[in-house]
Amino acid sequence: MKAVLITGASGGIGVVLCEAFLSAGWRVLSTDRSGAVPPPRTDFLPLDLHRFASEASVRGAFVDEVRGRLSVGGLDALVNNAAVQRLGTTAEATQEDWELSLSVNVAAPFLLVQSFLPELERSRGAVVNISSIHATQTKPGFVAYATSKAALSGMTRALAVDLGGRVRVNAIHPAAIATPMLEAGFEGRAEDRRRLDEFHPAGRIGRPEEVARLAVFLASEDAGFLTGSCVGLDGALSGRLHDPV
Repeated sequence: MKAVLITGASGGIGVVLCEAFLSAGWRVLSTDRSGAVPPPRTDFLPLDLHRFASEASVRGAFVDEVRGRLSVGGLDALVNNAAVQRLGTTAEATQEDWELSLSVNVAAPFLLVQSFLPELERSRGAVVNISSIHATQTKPGFVAYATSKAALSGMTRALAVDLGGRVRVNAIHPAAIATPMLEAGFEGRAEDRRRLDEFHPAGRIGRPEEVARLAVFLASEDAGFLTGSCVGLDGALSGRLHDPV
């Protein structure tokens, strides 16, 4: 049975990612912050990704625990889904916003790839980075988040070139996705929620299941020649010009 490690596994997209890989016959090792609700039927390991990125002792302990859980089995895929979204304009963004965004959204994914490179190379496995449409198109107030996602997508291409055919590395660029958190943010604002659907040329925003199914495909042997790609999952939003006319 193939095994995958999924970060941010207790969030709206993370839970569905776990379900999709389980349904496809994978063993799922999941991780999220301590106190998060473990996704059902997964092997859950709590982890603070900021500490993973900044403290070698935390990194070493987590890697050892994962390897112990895998036992004689290998690791076939890594899905870097976890992210923080610190909002603020250029004038408002703090040093903490920058440090946390770059630590969790960029450094931790790289260090996870590096840490489990022996396993991923042995299985000729795959890395799937959940980036964002903000990597290429953004809006005011998203300076730290958009920069971190642009870096994650750039890292995706660089890793694919650096690792060659040994490990495939791809990213997904979702636009708005109908997670419970997003829907809760529109509570009492039905008209604004309707307009969000209309902004997307597809006529609606995406569903977590659509992100998950794409991630499973990118991790599978069916995508064997696909590496170094940042796949848009945005209902054609990235191709639409918004102007006053």
